[in-house]
Amino acid sequence: MEIKKLYNTDIMNDNTRYSLSQLGWDSFFEEQFKQVKIPGSIPARIASESRELYKVYSECGELAAKISGKMRYLAGEEGQLPAVGDWVVIVPQVNEKSAIIHAMIPRKSRFSRKVAGELTKEQVVAANVDTVFIVSGLDGGRNLNLRRIERYLTLAWNSGASPVIVLNKTDLCPDLKVSIESVESVAMGVPVHALSARERSGLNELGQYLESGRTAAFLGSSGVGKSSIINAIIGEERQDTGEVRDDDKMGRHTTTKRELILLPEGGLVIDTPGMREIQMWGGEDDLEGAFPDIVTLAERCYYNDCTHDREPGCAVRDAIESGDLELSRFESYKKLQNELVYLAAREDNSVRRMEKEKWKNLFAKEAKRKAGQ
Repeated sequence: MEIKKLYNTDIMNDNTRYSLSQLGWDSFFEEQFKQVKIPGSIPARIASESRELYKVYSECGELAAKISGKMRYLAGEEGQLPAVGDWVVIVPQVNEKSAIIHAMIPRKSRFSRKVAGELTKEQVVAANVDTVFIVSGLDGGRNLNLRRIERYLTLAWNSGASPVIVLNKTDLCPDLKVSIESVESVAMGVPVHALSARERSGLNELGQYLESGRTAAFLGSSGVGKSSIINAIIGEERQDTGEVRDDDKMGRHTTTKRELILLPEGGLVIDTPGMREIQMWGGEDDLEGAFPDIVTLAERCYYNDCTHDREPGCAVRDAIESGDLELSRFESYKKLQNELVYLAAREDNSVRRMEKEKWKNLFAKEAKRKAGQ
């Protein structure tokens, strides 16, 4: 699909009704929805969320929605609420342009990270995404960080979506070839596209990921130009943008919420605020997609449980010593591996605490019931 002017405000009025296929509906979601037995219900897709108040797109148009009391209770038990991109089951009140969300339809994919702070809990950044655009800036500072890209790739492979690297601001890059080669060295098998949102060049390369009914999420640090790219694709300044700081080229979070944006030709994009923290979420197996070179080398080690430290016959250490593997990349791999191992241990402890608290509350309720007899 050639990207020209894809967005037209005329189609986004109050009377707009969306076809499900236009919103990304397919046979997978159809089969899941058939199992829901709620009278008067229809499917809808979460477009944005603010303090548990949602905007949803449906065949009835754009509606303001809230989750039901029962769903809120179950979410408290399971720790899961709808995220932008989720498909949900709603009962619409068309005359009031509102709806009640009664259930979530199982996801095909989700890009997640651990919530900030000490709490061991998943934060779903975007759901039901086909392509994850990992955006970096080519204007210097901290915007082009290979170790950060490796983190994003690990989370992207865990999401179930396909990662794509987008390098923005080619107009400010003194040596584009070197920058692309450095990124390709850590993004093996992942498409890398360089463009300039400001000059509207290179945008057509993204068209292949924005076909009708397909969803792409833009992820990256503040200041890399995610919203500027979306504006360039749309053809007008729909998303707020801001200047970056001169010292580190980081932005000031002009995008404050996640939002699903429908393109007239059928594709959908999710804009997200810049991420300062990318805390890992997933398991050790998720490193295989981001570090296929190290995983392949590890299979050649003499010991199956080689830690790649001082063991004899370590193919990974041999590759580092011969220069075939950069030490910095291996250190990044070990750091992410340690984080995922630590996360798994914390998650196990958290589950045990929740289970203990659950039974404690049940016993307390039973004791009160017997005392009242």
